[in-house]
Amino acid sequence: MIIRKSQQEIEQMARAGEVVAETLEVLREYVKPGVTTAGLDRIADEFIRSRGGIPTFKGYRGYPASICASPNAMVVHGIPGPYALEEGDVLSVDVGVTLDGFVGDSAWTYPVGDISPKAERLLEVCETSLYAGIEQARVGNRLSDISHAIQAVTEEAGFSVIRALVGHGVGRSMHEDPQIPNYGPPGRGPLLQEGMTLAIEPMITAGAADVVLHDDDWSISSSDESLAAHFEHTVAITANGPRILTKAAAPLLR
Repeated sequence: MIIRKSQQEIEQMARAGEVVAETLEVLREYVKPGVTTAGLDRIADEFIRSRGGIPTFKGYRGYPASICASPNAMVVHGIPGPYALEEGDVLSVDVGVTLDGFVGDSAWTYPVGDISPKAERLLEVCETSLYAGIEQARVGNRLSDISHAIQAVTEEAGFSVIRALVGHGVGRSMHEDPQIPNYGPPGRGPLLQEGMTLAIEPMITAGAADVVLHDDDWSISSSDESLAAHFEHTVAITANGPRILTKAAAPLLR
């Protein structure tokens, strides 16, 4: 069942989303060679709690950290640890924050120092596909209109959409209905209605679409070890069009 949110609930989600966005902006400054993913996790945990939030991921189905940090061929769910970032890496960081009972969820893939032109293009295309999907999150469209827009942008650029992983509804719970594939024909699935709140998250690779699950039962990488990218926003469907809930209200003071 898809849970539609009231205007008040959407505003509460936006407050959680603002903390998510601020956390990702703080982490951006620390994504550089020599920094460990465990170090990034500590920074995120402290910042989220300083803003009154709770790291949603920590303890969720047994997940042991506050963020997911997935370098290079790792697509999602990377557990922070001793890995030290290297020049030329790309790092996907996924952040969830619970504030006043509602969840915000967003991810961004960052370059570590100077990266290759192909890696730059991968990140650019994945981010573009995210916004193409968001543009379709409008009252009267179908769910697969989002999916199709993401697939079109990705494949036209010569990259692959990961089909085994999906976006999802979000609200009081981290994962709600519906599941949102990043591929498929347009015009199918549930009718999009005002008050739906969706975590739209293209996950793409520079090579094949197949993925493998690591022995930790969490982290997932491309099966051919090709570079991966992951971008995500929490979006509310409103009468005035899609509203991104995971963006900062104002630039952070440094």
